[in-house]
Amino acid sequence: MSGENKGIVRDQPPEIPSEGGPLAEFKGAVPPAPEWFRKAVATPYETGSVEVQGAKVTYQRWGRRGAPGLLLVHGNGAHAHWWDFIAPYFVEEYNVAAITFAGMGDSDFRESYNMATFAEEEVAVAEAAGLFDGPTKPIIVAHSFGGFVTLVTGAKYGDRFDGMVIVDSPVNPPERPHRGPDRKGRPNRVYPDLAAALSRFRLAPPQLCENLYAVDYIARWSLKKADEGGWTWKFDPMIWKHFDPGKDPGELLQAARCRVAIIRGENSSLMPDEVREYMRKLLGYQVPFISIPHADHHVMLDQPIAFVAALRTMLAEWTHSDPHRTVTEVRPSSQA
Repeated sequence: MSGENKGIVRDQPPEIPSEGGPLAEFKGAVPPAPEWFRKAVATPYETGSVEVQGAKVTYQRWGRRGAPGLLLVHGNGAHAHWWDFIAPYFVEEYNVAAITFAGMGDSDFRESYNMATFAEEEVAVAEAAGLFDGPTKPIIVAHSFGGFVTLVTGAKYGDRFDGMVIVDSPVNPPERPHRGPDRKGRPNRVYPDLAAALSRFRLAPPQLCENLYAVDYIARWSLKKADEGGWTWKFDPMIWKHFDPGKDPGELLQAARCRVAIIRGENSSLMPDEVREYMRKLLGYQVPFISIPHADHHVMLDQPIAFVAALRTMLAEWTHSDPHRTVTEVRPSSQA
């Protein structure tokens, strides 16, 4: 593995005139972002990359090296910029890094993908960003697909981390089998201009989000100029066609070698009450399980300030308490 720092930046996503606006079928012009959001995304960060099994994996870093480490992990098809308006709220106490997995965002594509390599990418970025250099072991906060990767990290490398916070990553009971992503693998469409591309941006799984300024922001960071002209999505469209899902996530959840906490959107279609109860049972009812009101699956988009407040509170409590979770005998589900 090798690392490369690129210095302190204050990048901006691509811009188009506001009239007519992206995501037009939902609302016309995007409403202006509130002051807290504009201030957060203007916070300077350091960019870097590290090579993992032949692929460049990019990351962003905020805060002071030597402070306790906090690794932020995105979901399926996403990228580190999903955390641009969350990370700055933790820089006073943490050395914060946000990863972009291979095959997504500005990181390199691979011929094939597997959970073990994604977990290795998490550890490599934590090392390159100096998260292991603090006075305590680092903590991982991971959303959706990133949460499943972090379950692998927790089971394999958990002794190197203080804990992991899994955000709306459902471990389903047997009667609710996990369907997994579409494995057909279609080439990404090329749009004639940025406005046309932005109008096709969708959250997955589909949901509405009132904070359209945040959706617009991450949509712009999700696009790149196509070689043949126009605009297209950054993620590898073939990622799930050449993907090995690895071990059962229920087994991995129970095998975590570090502290565990779960956050979900209270209105999440992926984590309804029966999934919440199953996961609580797998963990012996011994870990924090926080529901964010009025949030769907994309918790940091739906209720960003409430998410920050809940995560700050939980991390502060972890600082002053000792883990006591024991292994349970609950049989995990079979995941497709």
